This record gives sequence, structure tokens and C-alpha cells, in this order.
Amino acid sequence: MSGWAVISLMGITAVLLPNLYILMSLFKAPNSNWQHIQQYLLKDYLFETIWLVGWSSILTVVIGLLLAWLVAAYDFPLKRFFRWAFILPLAFPPYIAAYTYSSMLSYTGFVQVFLRNQMGIAPDQKYFNIMSMNGAIFIFTMFLFPYVYMMTKVFLERQSASLIENARLLGKNSFQIFVQVVLPVSRAAIISGVSLVIFEVLNDYGVTHYFGIQTFTNAIFRTWFGMYDIESAMRLAALLMMGIIALLVLERVLRQRLRFDMRRNRALKPIRLRGFSALGAVLFCSLIFAFSFLVPFVQLVVWAFWTYDQVLNDRFVQLLQNTLFISSIAAACIMFFATVMANVTRANRSLGSAVLSRVIAMGYSIPGAVVAIGVLAVFLALDVQLAEVYRMLGTSTQLVLSLSWVMLAVAYVIRFLAVGYGSVEVGFEKIGNRYHEASRLLGFGFTRSFFKVDLPLIKGAILTGTIMSFLEIIKELPLTLLLRPFNFDTLATKTYQYASDEQIHQAAIPALLIIGVSLIAVFIYHRLGESR
Repeated sequence: MSGWAVISLMGITAVLLPNLYILMSLFKAPNSNWQHIQQYLLKDYLFETIWLVGWSSILTVVIGLLLAWLVAAYDFPLKRFFRWAFILPLAFPPYIAAYTYSSMLSYTGFVQVFLRNQMGIAPDQKYFNIMSMNGAIFIFTMFLFPYVYMMTKVFLERQSASLIENARLLGKNSFQIFVQVVLPVSRAAIISGVSLVIFEVLNDYGVTHYFGIQTFTNAIFRTWFGMYDIESAMRLAALLMMGIIALLVLERVLRQRLRFDMRRNRALKPIRLRGFSALGAVLFCSLIFAFSFLVPFVQLVVWAFWTYDQVLNDRFVQLLQNTLFISSIAAACIMFFATVMANVTRANRSLGSAVLSRVIAMGYSIPGAVVAIGVLAVFLALDVQLAEVYRMLGTSTQLVLSLSWVMLAVAYVIRFLAVGYGSVEVGFEKIGNRYHEASRLLGFGFTRSFFKVDLPLIKGAILTGTIMSFLEIIKELPLTLLLRPFNFDTLATKTYQYASDEQIHQAAIPALLIIGVSLIAVFIYHRLGESR
């Protein structure tokens, strides 16, 4: 058991150390750049971040909750299709959606060209300016609402049947049931979903940078690469981290106060919609699906056919190899540490185990730019300590670790360890402890019991965690941009580079590869959710 505990301690140290390093920067004396940022820029960073997060959260709740209620409580044409189709927008990284919509709605884009040439309409440009705060809110709403939709739908279908059916028997109409029953009992699920939306918005760099919105993450990049001031960037990261920790505490408190005795019972029986009600439901669902997945996906496919001969070359093969290499190594490390730590937590139900779970979850909540700064600071400190060793080995550089892919892989592990851990933890919860305890009673040790008994039973959970971790790594942009070695590009960074260079059409193929891998993961998630 001691070896398992040591590995768990290594994992929790890896998560905590970079974050603590960043927080310690608040206690250092600020430089002149920070005084300028604090006096002239900090208020704008704070206001635009809060505005973007606030409106994105509100609108994702509205759309996600309405769709969840519609799919769970009613039966209408194409419902079975929409039930899983509303998960597909998660396969679209928001920054790819932003590049796609901005090009589609530009003066030379498909929409305006069609209006001018086919309809004879000269549109006012102000109605097509998506590269703004409102445009960013639209992008985040359309491509992040599935978080709220999924969690609320599952809750309504599996745990609210008796309350909703009793309200129907008491003569309540659909609107009254939605306001008086569905909203109150779904608050915990809504809070869980909107928390993920908030963390995704705070982590984003691609959308906000491309649209020129001064959020904290964008400010970290500008301070680091514009002012070349890592100290001020760390202070911004520390302030953002303190805000994240406050949100985590608030979410925990709200969820604890919203506990209901809602044991799983029979499934909610949907009401059949007919006539204009059914037509309205189909049109509303079709509209959301079209804007959140179908339209941008079709546009990317068209662009891919236009540019495949320019993009598919030897450099693209190297790009694909880099992506698969770093993602595979990081995902394997994530699942190794996640499995060990989840097994230790399962075997020791104590306060320390509960704290371990929360620390791991915190790693996923911290934006990639913040994790990147913490990891870079730690690796620079390691290189300083190992400088004498480097000289003895005769290396030409004194920044061996800080210029390698190892630093990027470690950052991925810290950022996405919670994804793998959550999957393995659910797997252990399903099988319980009875088989493990029976193995120990028969004289098998802790390690042998795991490999002979537990591992075969949780292979599906480990596979799911591996796929989800792999997916998150492929999609990750800010962390990869900050920590990638020189001349080391991935699908995400190449898509960003094409878009930054106004080569939106060339970005289609790497973007479609990211979406394709994401669709596979979404399909597996949906199938596993259906089987539970």
C-alpha cells in the first residue's frame, strides 16, 4: 500500500505545487508594469470577464434548461434525434466556431455574398459584426449549453417523475409545472452545468483574443508576450485563481444547500405534442441544432474540399504526429495517476481522501493559462537547481526541461487529471468494495487484488477516461500555446495560427480532425450514459 500512497502523493504535489507557486507571487513586491496594469487596465479586465461570464452563463441556462425540459417531458417528431444531437456542440471547440462564424458573416463570406448576389440585398455591416462582446456571448452560448442540457435532462428523466406527475394530477399547466416544480428541484443540476460553462469561458483564449475582448486569460498572454513580464502575468494569474477558488467554494456551498430526497424511480412519462405545438418544438430544436453544430460543420467541410491540396502535405503529417505523440503520452500518465489515486481514495475513506478528490478537481477548474504559468515557473526553478548537472553533462543550454515537451506533458497531466480521476472513481463506485475485500480475505495483497480483481472490472471506466483525457488534450489551446517547445505545433495551435493569419479556409482540415475525435468521444459518452 505504501507504493500506492507515494504515487498518490506525487500526483497531488504535481497539482498543488504550480498553483501554490502562483499564489506566492502576490506576496512579492510589484514592478512598474504591474502598477500600470493595476491603474489603467485591471478594471477593464475584470469588467469584461464578468460581463462575458455572466451573460454566457445566463443564456446557456435558459437554452439548456428549455431543451432539457422539452426533451424530457414531451414527445414530438425527431425527438430521438434531438435527444443526442444536442450533445454534439461539445465536439466543437468554441475558438473553431468563432473562426468559422466570423468568416461566414464577413463581407466576403457566404451569408453576405448570398444576400447580395442571390437576393439583391445590400446588408448593413453592423448587423453582421460578430467579432464583438455580443458575438463572443453567442459563440459560448451556442457551443457550451450542452453542459446544462445534459445534467438537467438526466435529472428530469430519472429523478423528477413523481413530482411532475403529481403536479399534473393537481391541474397545473405546463408553465406552472416548469416554474413551480422543475426550476426549484433542478437547481443543483443547473449549478453543476453552469459551473462547467463558467470554467470553460474563463479558460478560453482563442475566442476572446480573436474577437479582441480583454478577459483575464487574454491579459495574461498580452502581459507575457507583449510586455515580456512574467512576474505581472503571474500576478494576474494569481488573481484569476483566487476568483476560481471563490467560485468553487460558492458552488460547493450552493450544492450542499440544495439537496433533495430524490431517490431514483420510474422514468418520466412524456406528453405527446400535436399540431402547432409539435411544429413549434421541432422548429425551435432545429434552429438551435443548426446554429450550434450543423451550419458551421457543413461550412468547414466545404472549406476542407477547397484547400485540402494546400494543407495535406509532409508538414501536416508531422503536425498530426506531434498531436498524437504528446496527447497519448499525457493521457497515459493521466490514467496511471488517476487509477492509483482513485484506488487509494477508495481504500481509505477519510477526510484526507475527500481533500484529495477536491484538490484533483481544482486542477481542472483552473484555466490553462494559469496552469501554464505555474508549471513554467516550477520548471525554470528546477532548471536553475540542475544547472550544475547540465554543465557536467556538457549540454549547450541551461534550460533543458523548460524547452522540452516534458513540461507540456506535465502541464496536461495537472490540467486534466480530474477528467481521468472522475471516470475511474465512477468505475470503482459501480463495483463497490465487496470483490476487493473478498480477495483480501483470501490472502491476496492490495496490489495483487487490484490487478486480479479490480482492474478487469473497471477496464471500461479506464478506457472512457483515456478517451476523454485524450480529447481534452487535443482541444486545449492556451496551455499548448504557452508551453509548446519551439517549432512544435499541434492541431489546435495550427488551427489558431491559420485563423490568426486570416487563412480561415486552410484551418478547416485540422479543425475537422479535432471535431472528428471529439465526435467519437461524445458518441461514447452518450452510449455510456444510455446504458446507466
